[in-house]
Amino acid sequence: MHHINTVHILRKQQLALSTKDFKARGYKVKRCEDCLIPEKKCICAQRPSITSDSAFCMVMYKNEYYKPTNTGKLIADVIPDNYAFRWDRVAPDAALIALLENPKYAPILVFPQQYAAAERCIDSPKDLVDIQQGKTPLFVMLDGTWREASKMFKSPCFATLPVLGIQPEKASSYQLREAAHVHQLCTAEVAIEVLKMADDKLAADALGEYFYQFKKAYIAGKAHLTLI
Repeated sequence: MHHINTVHILRKQQLALSTKDFKARGYKVKRCEDCLIPEKKCICAQRPSITSDSAFCMVMYKNEYYKPTNTGKLIADVIPDNYAFRWDRVAPDAALIALLENPKYAPILVFPQQYAAAERCIDSPKDLVDIQQGKTPLFVMLDGTWREASKMFKSPCFATLPVLGIQPEKASSYQLREAAHVHQLCTAEVAIEVLKMADDKLAADALGEYFYQFKKAYIAGKAHLTLI
C-alpha cells in the first residue's frame, strides 16, 4: 500500500472548508486528482516507492496546496514520513506544534541563513547532536512564494529551530513560476539539496527524477516552454 501524501489530504480538507472555488491559472484543464497534471500526462504511475531516513514537514501558505505548480506535493509523494499544515499567523495548528516537540524528531528549519541569527545556523544536518544520537531529521519547508515564506519564517513556533541553508551551484531549472531571485530554487529542488546534505542519496535521486518527470509532463502542454 502506498504511503500517505499529507499535501493531498490538506488540499482536500481545505476544499471541504472553502466557501468558494480556488481557480488557479489553467483551472479549466481536466487534471488528475492526485498529481494535478492534465489527465493525459498523469505521472502517478511513475511515483517512486522508497525508504528514507528523513522526514519532511511542509508548512504551506494559504492556497499553495491548490496550485498545480506546487512542488511540495512531490516531496510528500516520495518521502514516506511527511506532514503538511496550513500556516496560520495567529493560531498555529496544535498538531504542528506537537510534531515539532515530538522526541522522535530533530526539527530543522530550511531557509536562507542570512535571515537567521548566527547561533541558529548549521552547516549540515549531521552537526546536530540529536541526529548524531539517532533522531530522525525533520526538515521544515516553508512552502509559498518568497514573500510568503519570509512571513512564515518569523512565526514564533519556529524561533528556536536550527536553520539549515543551501548554497545552490546553479540557477533553478523550474520554469513553471518566476523566481524572485536568480538562484532561488523551488521547494522540491531545495529538498533534493537537503537530502544530499543528509547523505540520503536514494531519496535525493528518486525525488530528482520524479521532479524531472513532473516538469516534463507539465511543460508538454505549454508550447512557450522548453524543458531544460
